[in-house]
Amino acid sequence: MRLDLAGKTALVTGSTQGIGQAIAAGLAAAGARVGVNGRSKESVERAITELGEGDFVPVPADVTTAEGAAAALDAVGPADILVNNLGIFGAQPALEISDDDWRRYFEVNVLAAVRLTRSVLPGMRERGWGRVLYIASDSAVVIPAEMIHYGVSKTALLGVARGFAKEAAGSGVTVNSVIAGPTHTGGVEDFVYSLVDKGLPWDEAQREFMRSHRPQSLLQRLIEPEEIANMVVYLSSPLASATTGGAVRVDGGYVDAILP
Repeated sequence: MRLDLAGKTALVTGSTQGIGQAIAAGLAAAGARVGVNGRSKESVERAITELGEGDFVPVPADVTTAEGAAAALDAVGPADILVNNLGIFGAQPALEISDDDWRRYFEVNVLAAVRLTRSVLPGMRERGWGRVLYIASDSAVVIPAEMIHYGVSKTALLGVARGFAKEAAGSGVTVNSVIAGPTHTGGVEDFVYSLVDKGLPWDEAQREFMRSHRPQSLLQRLIEPEEIANMVVYLSSPLASATTGGAVRVDGGYVDAILP
């Protein structure tokens, strides 16, 4: 298969590291012009240096605000592909999650993506082509006891994607979510060590985390960011023209999840 995105412009939110950076690299390798987004100019410049070869546009903006979202879209121009990757996560006892924490998770993980989608979808429909993607999580369907606010925010994204897919019906624009399993990033390493013995070597810590906290995984290891990016690049391509309104799994094969 040739995943040809030449002539397409993409915006990937939260793409200065981890899954977002891998997605930016994958889209650029397929020929897209890619907006690399982060909160600061310094983080964006560093990420673009790390990404190396490719057509990258710096997009320093806080897309969790209306002003930041508008600035990001101004920087990248009309977007053919929007990847809503930005998200926050963290462990917290269920009864200690405050109203402010619930609001923050909703505003960052859900509302920021909704706002950007509202902005780009009309132009995509007018042009007769577009791709909108939401990076969801296995936590959307197997809510983790240690971070239910995160899981609920990702469950919301599945509904958001399905709803906007209906809004885009028949227009040539597809809207999908990607259900990502536990992925090996720097932030996740910190998260894993918050739940297992900090004295364990990384390989042992990873295995213990999967045994104790994600036993449903058939893969029984953390997923690499590039493995998530591969699916995103495919769904962003013309080859995925008949896939819309879906929740596509790259979750390591969770055995007790009932997924759409």
